[in-house]
Amino acid sequence: MIRVSVLVFALATGVGGAHALEPNEQRGFTFVDTNCSMCHAVGRFGDSPLGIAPPFRTLHERYPVETLQEALAEGIITGHPSMPVFVLEVDQVDDVIAYLKTLE
Repeated sequence: MIRVSVLVFALATGVGGAHALEPNEQRGFTFVDTNCSMCHAVGRFGDSPLGIAPPFRTLHERYPVETLQEALAEGIITGHPSMPVFVLEVDQVDDVIAYLKTLE
């Protein structure tokens, strides 16, 4: 049963056997999958459900992922009304950043 769960997770996120997620990376994935995947592609492949929402795997191409720490802690506010404002706890910020780094 556990092997099936791991396989389903790996297929959904695009994380292969070469890199199993650490606990903090898994928590970060869980957060973005729960809160962000309705608009953004949060794994290694696939299109974002909302065309204007960049896939998370490309964020590091726009700016260093570490620079998102402050925005995540203070609240991400965007210029379009469809994105909710998120304010994360310090541990959540660290987890999300750890997960985003796995996509680089």
